[in-house]
Amino acid sequence: MIDGVKTFQAAAQTLVEAGATRVYLVATHGLFEGNALQKIHDEPAIHEVIITNTISLAGKRPTDKIRVIDLSAVFAESVRRTHNGESVSYLFQNVPD
Repeated sequence: MIDGVKTFQAAAQTLVEAGATRVYLVATHGLFEGNALQKIHDEPAIHEVIITNTISLAGKRPTDKIRVIDLSAVFAESVRRTHNGESVSYLFQNVPD
C-alpha cells in the first residue's frame, strides 16, 4: 500500500545512487494521501508507480508516472466462481498472457 511517499522516495534515491537506471514502485493499493502524487511526479528517481484499481483515484490528479491495472474482471470472475461452487484457484493457475 502506498499512502505517503517519503520512504519510497528515499529508497528510490538510494537505488539510483547505487546504479539503478529505473525504479518502479508496485503496490496493490494506492491511497496517495496529501501531496503524495505531486511528490511522485517531482521525484526523478521514481520512474513509474504501478497500482491496482482497488482504491479509486477519483478526485485526485494522477501523474503520468501512475499506471493502474484493472482487476474488476478478475474480481467478477472470482465472485461468479465462488457463487457457483467453482474453483477460484483456477484463476491463478490459468492466467492469460
